[in-house]
Amino acid sequence: MTTTRERTLDGFSGTLVLVGAGKMGSAMLQGWLGLGLDPARVVVIEPQPSPEIAALSARGLQLNPAIEGQATATVIVLAIKPQIAPEVVPGLAPLVGEETLVVSIMAGRTLRFLAEALPAGAAAVRAMPNTPAAIGRGITVAVPNPRVCGSQRDLAHALLAATGAVEWVSDEGLMDAVTAVSGSGPAYVFLLAECLARAGVAAGLPADLAARLARETVAGAGELLHRSTLDPATLRANVTSPGGTTAAALAVLMGPQGLDPLLREAVAEATRRSRELAG
Repeated sequence: MTTTRERTLDGFSGTLVLVGAGKMGSAMLQGWLGLGLDPARVVVIEPQPSPEIAALSARGLQLNPAIEGQATATVIVLAIKPQIAPEVVPGLAPLVGEETLVVSIMAGRTLRFLAEALPAGAAAVRAMPNTPAAIGRGITVAVPNPRVCGSQRDLAHALLAATGAVEWVSDEGLMDAVTAVSGSGPAYVFLLAECLARAGVAAGLPADLAARLARETVAGAGELLHRSTLDPATLRANVTSPGGTTAAALAVLMGPQGLDPLLREAVAEATRRSRELAG
């Protein structure tokens, strides 16, 4: 497992086809352009493009061209909802050549699904990003199929690293737990902010003040965790004075019915659902 970041795409000389330009697809595209990717090398297939995506046509980006007659792509990034994948992915066959790399960020869609939906022998990477990619602070876990060569893996890494850190695994079976931890994880953190604000109101704070305190506390603690070399347990201990207010609160949160067993149950349920979606 590795974590590195590639900082440039200005040397990319092929054609990149982005299928799906919703929130995640658009975030990735903006990241690529920020790292020097020429819009003229990009084809976007998106039935409801945002004004920002449409405006890129003036810089050479091709928006919704007819697939028939297009040259094969260097890389195709699948950023569509997994529910529509069975009807969309097979139609991309004319774009898939012997050297084409397919990168999928569709939740629950396995390498086996891609092998069956794409032309035989296609090189494919299954990846799971998360929503902080929108601000360049995401983390993505990726797994390649055996057809992916070294240069294609490097290209996939560069594309995925445009929105944050990248981890590679060799066991696709880990992807369901990855989805449950980092893919769904931002929602857990946002819920923490919601609950902390509501608890503040229950303790007597005005609602707007409680919301601001919760928001900035969660954001600030996350940034401290990001910058610090200390592990989370040490950072927690550093805030906790024996017999103090934090210790009193943690006695509840770390108790038998506290946060740890709840999160274990939540991640297990999300993992189960990811496997269910994969069929």
